[in-house]
Amino acid sequence: MEHQHAEADTGDVSSAKAVLLGALAPGVNGPTWITLKSTFLMLGVCLAVMLALAFSSSDSWLMFHVAFLVLICVTLFFLLSWFLAETGLVSVEHQMREMGLEHKDHSENLKSK
Repeated sequence: MEHQHAEADTGDVSSAKAVLLGALAPGVNGPTWITLKSTFLMLGVCLAVMLALAFSSSDSWLMFHVAFLVLICVTLFFLLSWFLAETGLVSVEHQMREMGLEHKDHSENLKSK
């Protein structure tokens, strides 16, 4: 449902532009949040593989360090999720208006000439 809401907000703006806009403008838009979640998922897979390798090597310090990295990653993800649940997502159009990057219709461009 969140993904459908994000697609409705972006209109004709590509996902890559929406993520770049989300990095530069205040607030977090839907495509940026989806990108962050997928990045955390890939980071979790990498850390799970690292933790499995640390267990197989039987090195307690390595297991401790990787487990600490997993704890940092999980804490950061839950804090970001909580923060966005409290503040909410911003539409891409709202971010474009705040930065002065609004799309103008072709008819408006002809009228202004």
